[in-house]
Amino acid sequence: MTGRGRPAGPRGGDRRAGRRLAGLARLADARRLKAGEAGLLWGRLTAVDFFGNSFELAALAILCFFPFLIVVTAAFGRDAATVLAGWLGLDEPAARAVAALFHSGTGSVTITVTSACLLLLGALAVAGTLQRWYEKVFDVPDRGWRGVGARFSWLGALLAYAAVQAAAGRALGTTGGPLLQALLGLLPATLFWWCSLRLLLGAVPWRELFPAALATGVCWAGLGLFSARYFSAEIVANQRAYGPIGVVMIIMSWLVAVGVVIHLGAVGGRAYVERRSPPPSTGGPHRPDLRSPG
Repeated sequence: MTGRGRPAGPRGGDRRAGRRLAGLARLADARRLKAGEAGLLWGRLTAVDFFGNSFELAALAILCFFPFLIVVTAAFGRDAATVLAGWLGLDEPAARAVAALFHSGTGSVTITVTSACLLLLGALAVAGTLQRWYEKVFDVPDRGWRGVGARFSWLGALLAYAAVQAAAGRALGTTGGPLLQALLGLLPATLFWWCSLRLLLGAVPWRELFPAALATGVCWAGLGLFSARYFSAEIVANQRAYGPIGVVMIIMSWLVAVGVVIHLGAVGGRAYVERRSPPPSTGGPHRPDLRSPG
């Protein structure tokens, strides 16, 4: 019973129940926000057809880019199999299985001018595919002949990155294991993708490209760690079961994963920039809208 003249108020249990309900409501709001962000990211990825594009990259790389890589690395006295094994983060048995795919005879390799042109055009096709992806994600128009020049520059940057990664792999060996190697490779990977975005887009400022480069670098390092744990064992097992074609199947799967990593990094980085950017003012100069993925 309540005392005379004192209104009945909420009891202690009622207050605790109210606090629990408020906490549950905040948790539900946070979950809805996360679900909304994940849904937005997925919508952006599907809008640029990331899965179909990733298969396109895998096919182009096998048919067009790998022959170019073999010829260029041989011209500089390097081994394409070593470069590829470094990109995949393979252990020694898996690296030997990949090297068997690139084994050639003892005779010198000569190519004609026509073959060299075809190899270069194939590599440029891969660079052009990546450029179109970035242009669609960042809503940047085609730059015409300047874009073609950017593709040449990107190929040079890719070969330089491959040389740095191969040299680092020889210096480190298996020191620290896959996790340490993935962490050490994060900085050069981020720098490479940052330069790639700038070279292939040209119109977007460096600071707006860095989140996408960092996201791609993190995903690239994660893919390297996953490759060391999963693809190495699968390459060896598939070689024993199916021969060289089994190794090619795993490399194709890795190339599809590379396409997913590139899309995820670009789309996620751009979404972060848009969320952090203030709304455009009506009185200032017009700025291109970067909110639409296509």
